[in-house]
Amino acid sequence: MPLSPRLRYRLERWRSKMQGWFHTEPTQGRPRICAKCGSLAGVGTSHCPQCGANLNFSLAAASKSFSRFLPQTSPATYFVVALCGVLYALSYVLTVRTGGGGASGSLFDIGSISSPVLARLGASLPLFFDRSEPWRLVTAVFLHASLLHIGFNMWVFMDIGPMIEELYGSARYFFVFVFTGAFGYVVSAAFGHFSVGASGALLGLIGLLLAVSTGRSNPGVQMMRKRLLWFLAYIAIFVLLMPGTDNAAHGGGLVAGFVLGKVLSDRRPAGPSEERRAQALGWIAGIAVAASFAMMLLSYFHGQG
Repeated sequence: MPLSPRLRYRLERWRSKMQGWFHTEPTQGRPRICAKCGSLAGVGTSHCPQCGANLNFSLAAASKSFSRFLPQTSPATYFVVALCGVLYALSYVLTVRTGGGGASGSLFDIGSISSPVLARLGASLPLFFDRSEPWRLVTAVFLHASLLHIGFNMWVFMDIGPMIEELYGSARYFFVFVFTGAFGYVVSAAFGHFSVGASGALLGLIGLLLAVSTGRSNPGVQMMRKRLLWFLAYIAIFVLLMPGTDNAAHGGGLVAGFVLGKVLSDRRPAGPSEERRAQALGWIAGIAVAASFAMMLLSYFHGQG
């Protein structure tokens, strides 16, 4: 009995699929697309003929793969906000579980986090302790002590962060944020402070823009400088109202940002070499953050044991 055309078609598809599973047919190489510049490279080529990037592995290709999981606009800014939010929620839950902090009659204490919880999650301590646990200089940047604390910092950060990220590119921008925040806590630890918060890194970003705008007189720069001065005024008012403000971390971050503003070019990377350096800075910052929180987790669970 002859098979129907439809049944023969299905059997042929099934046979082809089975051959594909159990037999490796020789295939001809295909051209490759550079993840860095988007150019088409020839068959068997290991480096892009346009920008010279390694087609097998490069920081640009890895960054592009990682960026799929982040927003397309201001990804580093949203990553920082999300990480700070998650850590604040975690620290609040731990505070409530241990019966400390939480809320009180003062506006500044609403949603407050207990000091022992902050210390275990990576707050910056006096320099004697931070030298033995340097990861605290990074983890402290992403921790906050109360609802008003994180709310004010993230409000300022979301206002100026995307502008700087667009100007410098996500990789260098994230490096500036992490470096200036950590440097601020080096200064803070030298003064013997117990401290948390992203305000040192925020002052670092403001210092970066102050350095960029210094000595320039075009209308756009003047407008940006006026806006920065308003932000500094807001922060000064917050410092006067908020008890226990760490001005050492603020000053350290501001100075570090100003210095970086004089060193880094105030534009996106131009050319393959600048792009590689920028990607390297971003990866250094990312690895430092990941390693710091890994060390924090080891210390946290070791303390429970």
